[in-house]
Amino acid sequence: TNGLKLKKGDYISIIGKANGTQYWDEVKKGVTQAAEDLNASLGYTGKDKIKVTYNAPDKADNVDDQVNLLDEELDRYPVAVGIAAVDSGACEVQFDLAAENGIPIVAFDSGTDYQNIVSMIDTDNTTAAATAASKLCNSIGESGQILVIAHDSKSTSSEEREQGFVQEVEKNDPNVTVAEIWHLDDLDAISKEINADSSEKNSQETADNVQKAEEENADSRDTQTAQQDAIKYLLEKYPDVKGIFATNETVADLVVNVLDSMDKTTGEDRIKVVSFDGGEDQMKLLEDGKIDGLIVQNPYGIGYATVVACARAVLGQGNEATVSTGYTWVTKDNMNKDSIKKMLY
Repeated sequence: TNGLKLKKGDYISIIGKANGTQYWDEVKKGVTQAAEDLNASLGYTGKDKIKVTYNAPDKADNVDDQVNLLDEELDRYPVAVGIAAVDSGACEVQFDLAAENGIPIVAFDSGTDYQNIVSMIDTDNTTAAATAASKLCNSIGESGQILVIAHDSKSTSSEEREQGFVQEVEKNDPNVTVAEIWHLDDLDAISKEINADSSEKNSQETADNVQKAEEENADSRDTQTAQQDAIKYLLEKYPDVKGIFATNETVADLVVNVLDSMDKTTGEDRIKVVSFDGGEDQMKLLEDGKIDGLIVQNPYGIGYATVVACARAVLGQGNEATVSTGYTWVTKDNMNKDSIKKMLY
């Protein structure tokens, strides 16, 4: 943060995808620390301080809420904006407006289709997902069916993890088959499929639950139940599945809850699970043997680097087009090593 001589009272707006999850709380901590370090290095106190805020949709990964939030933040004329786009194509109008007003945009965690982003701060999702694929295939003996369950169908982080995983399987594990790829936000299509599948036990009840969550005012509890019903349906549809790749902590929690309910987290029927993200809850699942391995990112570093990139953009100092903040493969065997513990959150 040294040498970043922002003006007194400058305002930087950072917009994430969610509040309250362990991953996004760590991003926020990195954002807050970067702001404190900037002010300390510049000697700014009181009203002179540079202001940096972290905001996110009330409902995690809600595209409309995030776009509204971006509108509100641009009305406050920040000197720069950092955003983890829920939908890679949803903010073009707002980004054009920012460009007209000389407000640089830094993308972080999940990119955007917009051409004039000054920098992208994230994990190398494609490479990290390939690591997850290699590890999962190895754990199921290099043969059999696996499912990919992704956190959404709109963000680049989800897309890159999905593609990186599938490409690695296709390239290096010819006896492993990706039986199906399903996205948490694709409830409508799977509800129709469940409805059409008359042989499915309790299919009508399951489909009703899924359909209910599609309704406009469905709360997060209804949505979560519907997502779990959909995952259970997929596991019943593919009874020979040996492994599941979950693209983030939200997906992993849903998957483990379903596997628990089906008695598939222990014993001979156990299904192997690998996931992204490494909060306390994930570590407990790893310790209990319900998750086999985790791609642990560096969310604190992502948050911190995003604020620094925003400051550099404001000052015309230039940024790397892409800044990769690294990842670590964590298992029950290495989770207590000091070098690994530093990465956990």
